[in-house]
Amino acid sequence: MSDQEQTHKRRVRYKGTHPKSFKEKYKELQPEKYGDTVAHVIQKGSTPAGMHISICVKEILDFLQIKPGQTGLDATLGYGGHTLEMLKCLDSKGHMYALDVDPIELPRTRERLEKLGYGPEILTIKQLNFANIDQVIAESGLFDFVLADLGVSSMQIDNPDRGFSYKTEGPLDLRLNPKKGISAAERLKKIPQEELHGMLLENADEPYAEEITRAIMANLKKGKSISTTTELRQIITDALKFIPSSTREEAIKKSCQRTFQALRIDVNSEFEVLYDFLEKLPKVLAKGGRVAILSFHSGEDRLVKKSFKSLQREGVYSEIAPEIIRPSVEECSINSRARSTKMRWAIKG
Repeated sequence: MSDQEQTHKRRVRYKGTHPKSFKEKYKELQPEKYGDTVAHVIQKGSTPAGMHISICVKEILDFLQIKPGQTGLDATLGYGGHTLEMLKCLDSKGHMYALDVDPIELPRTRERLEKLGYGPEILTIKQLNFANIDQVIAESGLFDFVLADLGVSSMQIDNPDRGFSYKTEGPLDLRLNPKKGISAAERLKKIPQEELHGMLLENADEPYAEEITRAIMANLKKGKSISTTTELRQIITDALKFIPSSTREEAIKKSCQRTFQALRIDVNSEFEVLYDFLEKLPKVLAKGGRVAILSFHSGEDRLVKKSFKSLQREGVYSEIAPEIIRPSVEECSINSRARSTKMRWAIKG
């Protein structure tokens, strides 16, 4: 056998009848090759590994009323599903801009959209935090429509290396851009008890904030590591053992979700970023320009609602959504991650 020849290696088989870990789901991770498998997973109401199913697409397009020749912005590119649908509306006329801070997923999305025929002549993608939208208009001009989906993408949540989910073992990171700032594990090492308690209340409305805070601080004082997702999950589980057994499992699940959410918001400064975005938004919209924002928890929605109402009173927005728009029952049955979505919109006066 020559040096160039290599011995064929069999793929490592997973235990049982179905793949459970992220890396074992090789068919879901290659949708271009295993389309039938991906379609089957979606039909069951699940999101295939490494993918993201866009939420409220119909509601967004119905409101934005995109016309060929316009200039638009997807402030949070993610997997690119919303961007793709908006590009279709432009019909190769006009231009789309898209922003994202994630250096891991952004190149994959760029490649995916280029393969579909959406290259730099119609789509400009920048690795930029959407708080800095004012830096784009020197090149783009004012936008006719803007979309901001404030949720974390499914491919980020599902990848255990990113540490976004309490369900799988991984580093307790939670950064949208792992090359900047400090991880959630590092944040916990330095945070004062009072600040941690406030974080759980303000970022996630956690009803057991006091118990979880005490448990985390007790572990840290003993010199115990909280460097992985499962270590934090176990601390929360132990802290809530006092809850009656009939409701304990569900309560622990929800507290894990909220605690991870609170940490993610903190390490990515998500509220501060959203505040900056909302403040700069009117300055990048053309007259009559439309903006739609998807939020996924009460803290985000409160900021969006307050900004829209305040700017409408000042005459900046001529019209705002009179109430929250939610995904349809049908969409929620297909995509369980759509259930917490709240959509609001505004039109520049």
